[in-house]
Amino acid sequence: MSRDPALPITRRVMNLSGILTQAATRFPDRRGLSQGDLGWTWREIEARVGRAAEGLRRLGVGKGDPVIVQSKNCLEMFESMFACFRIGAVWAPTNFRLTPPEVAEIAARCEAKAILCHAAFPEHAAALADALPEAPTVWIGGAPDGCLAYDALLTSAEGRTAKPEPVEYDDPCWFFFTSGSTAAPKAAVLTHGQMAFVIANHLADLFPGTDETDVSLVVAPLSHGAGVHQLVMAARGAESVLLPGDGLDPEGAWELVEARRVTNIFTVPTIVNALVASDAVDRVYHGSLKYVVYAGAPMYRADQVRALEKLGPVLVQYFGLGEVTGNITVLPPAYHTIDDAAMRVGSCGFARTGMQIAVMDEAGRALEPFETGEICVCGPAVFAGYHRNEAANRKAFRDGWFRTGDLGHLDAEGFLYITGRASDMYISGGSNIYPREIEEKLLTHPAVAECAVVGVPDPKWGEVGAAAIVLEPGTGLQADELLGWLDGRIARYKRPRYVAFWEALPKSGYGKVTKKAVREALIARGEAPQ
Repeated sequence: MSRDPALPITRRVMNLSGILTQAATRFPDRRGLSQGDLGWTWREIEARVGRAAEGLRRLGVGKGDPVIVQSKNCLEMFESMFACFRIGAVWAPTNFRLTPPEVAEIAARCEAKAILCHAAFPEHAAALADALPEAPTVWIGGAPDGCLAYDALLTSAEGRTAKPEPVEYDDPCWFFFTSGSTAAPKAAVLTHGQMAFVIANHLADLFPGTDETDVSLVVAPLSHGAGVHQLVMAARGAESVLLPGDGLDPEGAWELVEARRVTNIFTVPTIVNALVASDAVDRVYHGSLKYVVYAGAPMYRADQVRALEKLGPVLVQYFGLGEVTGNITVLPPAYHTIDDAAMRVGSCGFARTGMQIAVMDEAGRALEPFETGEICVCGPAVFAGYHRNEAANRKAFRDGWFRTGDLGHLDAEGFLYITGRASDMYISGGSNIYPREIEEKLLTHPAVAECAVVGVPDPKWGEVGAAAIVLEPGTGLQADELLGWLDGRIARYKRPRYVAFWEALPKSGYGKVTKKAVREALIARGEAPQ
């Protein structure tokens, strides 16, 4: 049956900033966010967001305008998300570990209309100002003389509060930055309607039963998955606790768990391992924990067992990509056990509520259980596409299915197992690393003639990069020298851990470098770990 043409097609939805308003209405005096000795109630955050949104509007930011945010975790970054949502603008937070040129390229591609930059990143602010000369910059955490501080932005709107901009289901609210296999930065468009579904789905699948009495410890950047998690916490009026410092201090994190009776943590396997390895885990009380959600990379079985022995049955795994807001599979606590015979070892779980998974061959044919192919997904959590990148959209979608680029299979009961990657991407510490981006940087060094970067196993980070380098004739180069040269040209977490110099790279009959052969040779020669 076709759609009745007489029915309206406008799909008006709640502006996502309404989540904050609802929390402030129901729990005005409960803490919504805290960091160190400071804490802010939902009423206070709501009032500040209203003024921040009005301030942005007075700077000329309107519906559909991206606002680039370069910041570490703090109150202002948390507020900036809701302030952008409220006026219908698009929150565009960057990975704070990116270099200034990388951030400037991202901002220019999305044509941001305003910049919010933390004072800890002056070089990023300068690069952003050069890339976006017409965009005003608002400084978080203190502003240079003559520049606009975030607090002044709020003061400029004293007594005024922005009303929520009407939005429809497909109106963008968030640019979730990722990188394609071509290394060109891409902005995955998340929408108000999509994210409303994601919030409900997270509450159903990842931490059911969450309410205003829960407390969430934030140990990952709000710019990505942790931001989604904190949006979900706000939907229940639950408090989020930010770490007081810039890096992870496992002992300090456990002290916060005990002092604040933390009930859930969103993180990645490397951080779970660091927390479990800390002596503090045996000294402090952590019986309040209900859910420790890990995502972003597979978790070694030995690490799962160690975490379960230390923490009890609280682990929740989910698999997903930024383009699907992590919303593909879930493996709840009941499916985690130290008993190998009772656990589906290697599985990342079953399809999330409202989502459908299909494993397909190259022609787009759905495969039978245990047949390996590309993992594809459809459902309300799938993003609206890449911002102004039709080529990437055509590659990412087929017959309405989003193609993840990961290879795997389903078992007879619908549990998913990831067995490889369609691309050469590897995951280090929960971050996707695309070798071509690194290779392109390496090839700009005058002594580098050819190179290949692959992911190799690492007990701490899951995987790290290993580079095989062929030098130009008559040149010489040391590994430390090359890695030092990469400083400032590419984010440190993307730098290869191992560097080997070869006479030639292995190639196929078509002249293409074969990454599998590179990886095998690195390991066989003892130049990378097995």
